[in-house]
Amino acid sequence: MFEDRSYKRTFYSAPQSVTSLIAAFLEPTVSVMTYVAVAHWFDDPILRSSLTLCLLVFVLTFPGRNRFRDHLVAAGVDIVSSWLVLLAILALCGYATRSLQFFNRDVLIAWGLATPVLQWIAVWIGKIIIQRRAALPEARRTAVVIGASPLGVKVARALTTENNAGIDFVGYFDDRTDERVHVDGMAKRLGGLADVASYVSTYGIREVYITLPLGSQPRIVELLESVQGTTASLYFVPDVFGISIIQGRLEDVNGVPVVGICETPFTGTNDLVKRISDIVLSSIILVLISPLLVAIAIGVKLSSPGPAIFRQRRNGLDGSEIVVYKFRSMRAQDNGAVVRQATRNDSRITPFGAFLRRTSLDELPQFINVLQGRMSIVGPRPHAVAHNEEYRRLIKAYMVRHKVKPGITGWAQVNGHRGETDTIEKMQARVEYDLEYLRNWSLGLDLQIVVRTIRLVFFDRQAY
Repeated sequence: MFEDRSYKRTFYSAPQSVTSLIAAFLEPTVSVMTYVAVAHWFDDPILRSSLTLCLLVFVLTFPGRNRFRDHLVAAGVDIVSSWLVLLAILALCGYATRSLQFFNRDVLIAWGLATPVLQWIAVWIGKIIIQRRAALPEARRTAVVIGASPLGVKVARALTTENNAGIDFVGYFDDRTDERVHVDGMAKRLGGLADVASYVSTYGIREVYITLPLGSQPRIVELLESVQGTTASLYFVPDVFGISIIQGRLEDVNGVPVVGICETPFTGTNDLVKRISDIVLSSIILVLISPLLVAIAIGVKLSSPGPAIFRQRRNGLDGSEIVVYKFRSMRAQDNGAVVRQATRNDSRITPFGAFLRRTSLDELPQFINVLQGRMSIVGPRPHAVAHNEEYRRLIKAYMVRHKVKPGITGWAQVNGHRGETDTIEKMQARVEYDLEYLRNWSLGLDLQIVVRTIRLVFFDRQAY
């Protein structure tokens, strides 16, 4: 007669931390405020064009990346690379819309030089404040781990890293004998599960992390009942390290808690931001490179008989089959059930095709695929359908990379995994980088990949 509501609101999405919230607004705020300050310094009025620029910069940089936990050098490199990409995008927009004439050149130059410096200073100050805050006695938290297993040791190490400053790890509780616990957990064993509640209460432990396997459910329930008589915060760490977690999150489906283990990062506003950036960038790039596309097409036709554009079947978002465009670089192209990858000194590659592949110019028609919505500028590189059918049986979580649209360039490519994958190990390494991209996607990461790709086009000599 009455609906059972005992489980409702038991689970909820974790609130955003204060540092994450500050980081989200820090980069766009510093960028906009620096422009306003520089314009004021040069007595340049803030007109409608300037307001439009500030709004565009805020949208493109929000949310800002949390760099407070990065090394200062790494943070500086990331800030500069992301800022250079943003300036390039703004310059292309200004050139395409013929709006550069509305801005004071001295203001733009000073703004372009001062903003990354001020962003880095803001991150440096933020790191100092966070470290000093974590060092305060009232800010420190003591923690224990239930279960001296490999998972328990992994949790303990995560708690004691610099990124989790403010936590003092005390030790483990486990009922098993020394021979059955992890070697790194023996020295810090504090007792068995029956001792947890009294220890936590006596020593004022603030956090308890439970890493017992699900098979120990009765023991877990008994432990929870005893520890809930204290004021400690309780956390359960499921042993899911054997599977590839992509965008793991806790969601509420009409009152039912659901744990997401493998999901695309492009949901909600992320999907909108990704698509808008793809449309804007690909449109501008296609307009700018249209003469180059015509010249390359003529060069391909003159180099060997056959069409200028090669169409290949590949797997796209969620594994659906798509058609990808490339400038033809070979005398013959495979597109059937068996596709032989290009190799170094491949006799099928024409001299002009070798130049196109070395400079990645053969990929330029894929900006049309981006406009069509089949691909993205940044994402895992699409493989031939025949290769997917082969590798999905050989490499764990291979098809997870298809949770996003394939890209013209990707995280794997800028980390040295381009060209032929003639061994399982090479393909495995490429897939690992693709999955890392899915786990850590942000607009800033996309911009960083674009910058590194441009550098590879001009300086990489290992593509073929």
